[in-house]
Amino acid sequence: MMDTMEKYYFWRERNLEDPALTKELQDIVGDEEAINDRFYKDLEFGTGGLRGVLGAGTNRMNIYTVRRATQGIAEWLKSQYKSSSVAIAYDSRNNSERFAKEAASVFAANGIKVYITPELMPTPFLSFLVRRKHCKSGVVITASHNPAKYNGYKAYGSDGSQLGLADSEIVIGYINRLDFFSGIRTMPFEAALKSNMIEYVSDSLVNEFLDAAQSQSIRPEVCKEADLSVVYTPLNGAGNKPVRAILSRMGIEKVTVVPSQENPDGNFPTCPYPNPEVREALAEGLKLCETAKADLLLATDPDSDRVGIAVRCGEEYKLLTGNEVGALLTDYILAGRKEKGTLPDNPIVIKTIVTTGLIDRIAAQYGAQVVDVLTGFKFIGEQMTMLAEKKEENRYVFGFEESYGYLAGTHARDKDGVTASMLVCEMASYYKLQGMTLCDAMEKLYQTHGYFLHPQDNFYFEGESGMKEMNRIMESLRKEPLQRIGGLRVVRRTDILRSESVNTLTGERTKVDLPSSNVLLYTLEDDEGVVVRPSGTEPKIKFYYTAVAGSRAEAEALLEHLRADMNALIGK
Repeated sequence: MMDTMEKYYFWRERNLEDPALTKELQDIVGDEEAINDRFYKDLEFGTGGLRGVLGAGTNRMNIYTVRRATQGIAEWLKSQYKSSSVAIAYDSRNNSERFAKEAASVFAANGIKVYITPELMPTPFLSFLVRRKHCKSGVVITASHNPAKYNGYKAYGSDGSQLGLADSEIVIGYINRLDFFSGIRTMPFEAALKSNMIEYVSDSLVNEFLDAAQSQSIRPEVCKEADLSVVYTPLNGAGNKPVRAILSRMGIEKVTVVPSQENPDGNFPTCPYPNPEVREALAEGLKLCETAKADLLLATDPDSDRVGIAVRCGEEYKLLTGNEVGALLTDYILAGRKEKGTLPDNPIVIKTIVTTGLIDRIAAQYGAQVVDVLTGFKFIGEQMTMLAEKKEENRYVFGFEESYGYLAGTHARDKDGVTASMLVCEMASYYKLQGMTLCDAMEKLYQTHGYFLHPQDNFYFEGESGMKEMNRIMESLRKEPLQRIGGLRVVRRTDILRSESVNTLTGERTKVDLPSSNVLLYTLEDDEGVVVRPSGTEPKIKFYYTAVAGSRAEAEALLEHLRADMNALIGK
């Protein structure tokens, strides 16, 4: 087993195919910290695939880490099937197209047929493509909303969901048996194209995807009637063409695209952190809204699986949270389908455990069941597949997570920013015809069901020392359980890693029927709560808060106390 410096010299001495990697290794000669960060570990293939900083080394995203991961998936597929095919898509990030072609070349060399998009495409299209072409797996090259220095590799199963926990473990086993330069089959991309082992996806399939998205419309007539004015930003990503196409199909004509963020650009020059959750990423769009006096700002992230919005409320534009948009869409879809007579018997809404409990109250109003799953949209997709296996797929109405990911329809098994963009604009049109904004509609939901506030705090821990500190914090929380947070008593403590929930008032312990995951949930008196979860894709710990009260002021006061205690705990 080579140590960090041995791995560094091993890479330096090789004739690497990418001259940029060779130069980078030369530039860090003598810089032990830089060398260690690149080689102290292999970039981990987690349950969602790879995600990391672009560059040279075993702990970086480059053609060698991509080939190694792909060979591991190929070995898994060959062990499971006599013949198989995969779908591949990519977004606008630096090296995304190259990584997609490298992955395709490895699959093709292993005798696995590849369907690849001829240009950047949204992640939900990849999920749709896997299902439509009956592929056994799929890959999309993206790092979602991470800064420009990142890229990633998301792997999918035959149902169109991100690879499940069990299959991920098997794939990881195959990957770990490989090094970065031997045992990996590849062939020239153009040669694979000529032999038909790689095939470009036709435009007709893109139109089928848009047809599937459009079929989720509840009240298509309102879009033309309301004359909605929209400013849209794809944040230099993959949403530009499909989102504009679906809005055009719906008759929404007043769409102004943010010029500086319209075209693909992996450097994201005007939004260094291209995340529609963050106000700074929407600054260019908000400026344009002021000029255009738009009703709505719509923003999709680089791979267009998530969407964020800002709504004109009086003379200002207010950003709605993922929980708020999800609650509005849940209510809009359930109410609309009930009105149209298309709501199934025993309808189901699926959400993650860190997503607002407001959904439970809304769903109850329409007789819908709410299913809670672990954080990560693959768990929502998993539930959809389970419903399909029981011939109950039609019961699925909507799924979402608080981080701006929504899915209406069963054409995909991952969050879909294209369909969600259409539904948000349709919903805004519907309320506009009633003289209401989405802010007004949200306030009505709060007044009906209570004020649910759900901010979150993110604490970053970079590098090897940061990972150790994250582990220390989680270990400490398990060794010394919190008794009170924000002055409120902890009435239930749930440890998903240990699959155990403890009623702190009675001492009763119950088993948690969720896959093991490094998550701690604290249920407080009066429906408040805190969830602590290290990110699976970024070097950070997330704190999710829940405060519920009869008024916004009361809920905000509760939040201040909760955050103060948790910030003190982490030393901030």
